[in-house]
Amino acid sequence: MKSANKFLLILFIIFSCKSENNYSPNERLNVLFIVADDLNCAIGAYGDKQAITPNIDKLAKNGLVFTDAHNQYPHCGPSRVSFMTGLYPDQTKSKGLRLYVRQTIPDVVTLGEKLISENYHSARVGKIYHYHNPRDIGTAGHDDPFTWNRTVNPWGRDKKEEHKINTLQEGEYGGTLSWLEADGTDEEQTDGIGANETIRFLDEFAESGENFFLAFGLFRPHTPYVAPKKYFDMYNMYDFDIPESDEEYLKTIPMPAARSVREKKVQNYLDKDLAKEIKRAYYATTSFVDAQIGRVLDKLEETGLDKNTIVILTSDHGYHLGEHGHWQKRTLFNHATRVPLIFSGPGISNNKGDVNDPVELIDIYPTIMDVLNMDAPKFLSGKSLKPYLLGDRNQIRNEALTELRVWTPTGHAQGYSIKSRDYRFTKWIHNGILDSELYDLKFDSAELNNLSKDISYQKIKDSLLQVINKRIFEANSYPESLGRQIENAIPIN
Repeated sequence: MKSANKFLLILFIIFSCKSENNYSPNERLNVLFIVADDLNCAIGAYGDKQAITPNIDKLAKNGLVFTDAHNQYPHCGPSRVSFMTGLYPDQTKSKGLRLYVRQTIPDVVTLGEKLISENYHSARVGKIYHYHNPRDIGTAGHDDPFTWNRTVNPWGRDKKEEHKINTLQEGEYGGTLSWLEADGTDEEQTDGIGANETIRFLDEFAESGENFFLAFGLFRPHTPYVAPKKYFDMYNMYDFDIPESDEEYLKTIPMPAARSVREKKVQNYLDKDLAKEIKRAYYATTSFVDAQIGRVLDKLEETGLDKNTIVILTSDHGYHLGEHGHWQKRTLFNHATRVPLIFSGPGISNNKGDVNDPVELIDIYPTIMDVLNMDAPKFLSGKSLKPYLLGDRNQIRNEALTELRVWTPTGHAQGYSIKSRDYRFTKWIHNGILDSELYDLKFDSAELNNLSKDISYQKIKDSLLQVINKRIFEANSYPESLGRQIENAIPIN
């Protein structure tokens, strides 16, 4: 921690100056930004009939649901740096954990920093940038202090009672499947305390009349799946199905893709009843997360701030629950790249239904700028989704781009994947060898039948290869006015 503190002190000295514009408060919309950790689309509003998520479902009903939103890197740290800066990971140069955003792009103006310069009060509760979960609960993790005016780092019973947690690997909780039916109340848990602190901020802003950017970052449903017992009681483990996958399937996909779905040996080929118990724990923890979000949204309405606040709900990446024989994230399949994304608030129209076009998490930053009628930084690579919010259904993106680096015994493999309405095409490069995957989503929504070598799809493959090469080139381009980019930054524990 000494090296991290020293690094933050240096940052404070270098970046202590903030620009300000003169605006009157209450003339503009506020932003409540809710980010869950490892939350996939196992949500009622996204069609999951087993999920009990009434509060997110209500938000979706009153807002606009993006059914095909995708992250730009299916791992916590790189994804969070990406959406907080509106840049692709190839532009942020941040593709690993334990990196502060300014280690690689020290001159960037983050989303919260931009809003501070526009006289917004920027506050964070919980996890927005990367934290090792649960190791760093109660600390600032790898936060960026220049994004916020104030921060709160909640620390609850789940952190204190780690010794009670069930795990597949002794002493491992955050990176390995682990779970606990906890004693006590919601408000004793870290995310329950986080909800309390977010509620306090809302009361304060309702009293002061300040414009605010308030980020509520939950630590769940990330492993360990910890929630009070009442949420486990909502589900019967035998109601859950676990997809089957074997070694023969692995032969149908490129080696890097196969390694990505068998990354953690202890989680491969689990006993069916054990797998069902773990899946139940994930759903229970998701219902607990939903309840904390509901408490915050109820306070937003109680204070009347809902009439002047845009609410955005999302997650850092998707999450496998046994699909492709894999658990957790770090693949280039839909289960890891797709995330929930909901916008709700004044002026947002859902009269034309959900948005089914592919969009990207880096679109959040420019969308907020557009909705708030602010001049966006020129370096942003995302696209504004505001036309969708106003009811326009002209397609803004044709596909969403995600990348991933996979380690192999002979060095890393680099993968890029595009998801369009009809296809997923993934390009892998390993030791100079090109390999690929192609899935026809009209007939194979589970992405199990790789058509990359199917002659009847050759023209489609060739066309998608041109598209993905263009997208990769754009994602590697130097953004105007970004400032310094630093390669090979050393992670700080």
